[in-house]
Amino acid sequence: QRGDNEDLNNLFTLSENFSMQLSRLDSYYEEVEVKKIISKMIGYVDSLKTFITKLNLDNKNDKVSLLAIEELSDKILDSFSEFQDIQYYQNEQRDQQIKSVISEIKRNMLISLIITFFGTILLAMVVPGKIALPFKKINDAVREIQECNFDVSIYYNKKDEIGELSNELNKMIVNMKKFEELREDRINVEHRKFDLLANLMKKNVLVINTNRRLIYLNNMVYQLLGIDSDDVLDKDIDETVIPTCIKEMFDLALKRRSKIENGEVKITKRKIVKSDIENGEEDKEETFEEEIFNGFANVVPIRAKDSSLDYYVMIISKEVFT
Repeated sequence: QRGDNEDLNNLFTLSENFSMQLSRLDSYYEEVEVKKIISKMIGYVDSLKTFITKLNLDNKNDKVSLLAIEELSDKILDSFSEFQDIQYYQNEQRDQQIKSVISEIKRNMLISLIITFFGTILLAMVVPGKIALPFKKINDAVREIQECNFDVSIYYNKKDEIGELSNELNKMIVNMKKFEELREDRINVEHRKFDLLANLMKKNVLVINTNRRLIYLNNMVYQLLGIDSDDVLDKDIDETVIPTCIKEMFDLALKRRSKIENGEVKITKRKIVKSDIENGEEDKEETFEEEIFNGFANVVPIRAKDSSLDYYVMIISKEVFT
């Protein structure tokens, strides 16, 4: 009984923390649609806290509160999935805008490269190599930019037309580098948000890409399997210690490119038991498989325009998903 009360207190504390994190997350967004979903999740969490406080553990027939808590948990998970879908749509739009900007920049750089190239040839034919050298530096810098290397600059200290061109190109390189850093920062923020929500769910979460490489596991999975991130992240799933039942479920989702619901998951661990033998004989070792988890899993595909960019999220729980 004491343990049950402690579990309820822990669940209530987690709900309060989750509510605060959602309020903080709400301040990050201005879109009305996203704010509605977050507000809905906050309402579900507040209702969950209310049912937790009303739950009577002494009354074994108090099934109404338990069913309400289970239903609210499912609603929170559904709202989270809806939130992720909107995030994916917004990220796709941002990626399209970024690709459009990069394409325009590449086109302008290509034009500049062509002009610079022919200008370099012309100058090399009619002027000494000392004058043609700055254009070669500019040409080399433009090639580096086309390879997305923004850690370059053009050094030219004379205040002439070539110097003005070099200064303008240096400014463009600096701006492009800042833009790339902002894009990477945005991606990192989205990853941290996903990591926060995945760990608050208190369910096992794994993510792979279409190349069958593991790109994310939350803390629950690391604790369950007793592994480190270096053992699994950015590796082919067959090269890791991930249980076979999880691999097969991912393979089925990849083959169908569709959602898998309530797939059975049984995870075992090999255990060695030593027994002493009398009369001076050596110790005897016996091995057997010990079941450490028995539950169900849902696999949800996160699709992109190009199927090679799809991701597959697996959520594992001891209860059946409804």
